Amino acid sequence: MAKVKKSWFCKNCGSESPKWLGRCPDCGEWNTFVEEVVAKESTRRYGTGEVSRAERSQPVLLSHVREQNLERIDMGYPEVNRVLGGGLVPGSLVLLGGEPGIGKSTLSLQLAMRAGGLDVLYVSGEESPEQIKIRADRLGDLSESCYILAETSCEQIVDRMRSMRPGMVVIDSIQTLYSDTVESSPGSISQIRECAAILMRYAKETMTPLFIIGHITKDGAIAGPKILEHIVDVVLQFEGDPNNIYRLLRSIKNRFGATSEIGVFEMRSEGLVEVPNPSEILLSHHDEPLSGIAIGATMDGARPYLIEVQALVSATAYGTPQRTTTGFDGKRLSMLLAVIEKRLNFRMGSKDVFLNIAGGFKVSDPGLDAAVVASILSSALDKPIPDATAFAGEIGLSGEVRPATRTEQRIIEASRLGFKRIVVSAYARKALVSLPSDIEVIFVGKIEELARCVAR
Repeated sequence: MAKVKKSWFCKNCGSESPKWLGRCPDCGEWNTFVEEVVAKESTRRYGTGEVSRAERSQPVLLSHVREQNLERIDMGYPEVNRVLGGGLVPGSLVLLGGEPGIGKSTLSLQLAMRAGGLDVLYVSGEESPEQIKIRADRLGDLSESCYILAETSCEQIVDRMRSMRPGMVVIDSIQTLYSDTVESSPGSISQIRECAAILMRYAKETMTPLFIIGHITKDGAIAGPKILEHIVDVVLQFEGDPNNIYRLLRSIKNRFGATSEIGVFEMRSEGLVEVPNPSEILLSHHDEPLSGIAIGATMDGARPYLIEVQALVSATAYGTPQRTTTGFDGKRLSMLLAVIEKRLNFRMGSKDVFLNIAGGFKVSDPGLDAAVVASILSSALDKPIPDATAFAGEIGLSGEVRPATRTEQRIIEASRLGFKRIVVSAYARKALVSLPSDIEVIFVGKIEELARCVAR
């Protein structure tokens, strides 16, 4: 039996220390060290039997490395393929994180049942096969090539994978696995790190793609050491408002494609349904014009869409003005209010301001600033914005309207949805090459000109 010892591990980066440290010497974070009981690892390592050590250790000139045209695996959902960069790469390790109840297990089970005709092994450490079968019956579209394994031992899982040779593996979740080489409990830093390393070796040696589900902390970060996100090839974040039906699948890290891509889903009783055109569902249709509503052309990754920004400005009743935002950065709202008060002489210090992004979405795109300012001015003046008008632009501290990234794509998206005019930065005029003929592009350089577009 291995000699048992105690060590201290950093919760942020996984750094090991023989004693407690106030500050981690590797990542610089404070008060992140926790004590765990570990054992000296065995000399036998899983994942070394497929390729000889002699072959893998030989250095090769970069010019002599053969290119492998790996065909990506179609996941059966275009939105998932988009986020992955065109499909799942063989031999990749994908980490899927999200809040409890957001739909991680539902999404992973749907992927397992529609993964391009592959034999899929679904490993569950939290649910029994009977419980998974109940969810699968509700989702429908049962697959004859999806196998269920209820196991938490990482070594046993690897043995089953070697004997079965599945085309794809889904593990729910990494926090429930444990390795016999580590004495600490499942979910500890050392266990998560060791199990992730074992699964990574298996994925690379056999070219088998693996999906692993990870829980998140109350701060929104994936539970376990930060090194877990460094080990994997792709990190996906499944997010959304539990009180809303829409869910976002966001790419945080992708070694095989672009990051910050998003896929939009709708949570229904029969499971997750793709939303190929999110702009249409994020725009409300009113019978009459309403003040305080502006349409912003925003970008998330490489995907443009239009979203409704709602604002309410009213006189404060308690002396201290309120600043409440939903789906938008509260500090950025305070900055925009300061610019409005300074440049437009609007007395916002005695006003309550409430801001809401429709659909339960969270938007961090600076190009939405113009729509936010327009909605605030519309509510303050109690004057509806002219119908079929969209906004795209970033507001600077001096009141200038700066160009939003990929302004041309935003204009094209607004035109496609039938908008008649869009307000953009005058500084983007030279960069716009080809614009649709059925939409009027209004160029503004300062926030004063933006205000006139709202008040006309």
